[in-house]
Amino acid sequence: MKKESSGGESASALIDTRIKELNDWRGETLARVRAIIKQADPDVVEEWKWRGVPVWSHAGIICTGETYKAAVKMTFAKGASLDDPSGLFNASLEGNTRRAIDVHEGEAIDEKALQALIRAAVVLNTSK
Repeated sequence: MKKESSGGESASALIDTRIKELNDWRGETLARVRAIIKQADPDVVEEWKWRGVPVWSHAGIICTGETYKAAVKMTFAKGASLDDPSGLFNASLEGNTRRAIDVHEGEAIDEKALQALIRAAVVLNTSK
């Protein structure tokens, strides 16, 4: 499912453009994260919020995909409420609500653990 941005271009197309514009390890990492999210939740909705942040939702925000010079940051909206047995969360650990995963250049992504975390976020969002 695709959600339109205010300019009429789909969020998915805007995310495609962001990945191409990055043209480095961050674009590759964002593309990989996006593929993992879609594999974990085929019903995920892609959104484009806050002047250029990719967002993946299912009955509420699952996570964002921000890109910085030194990291691709996946911020889970309700991360503090999720079990993280693999210890993926490595940023924004002090808050009561969000948790994040910073992926740096050259780091491997534990795809199975990330998919489990995404599925847990969907379960949490749909259990209201």
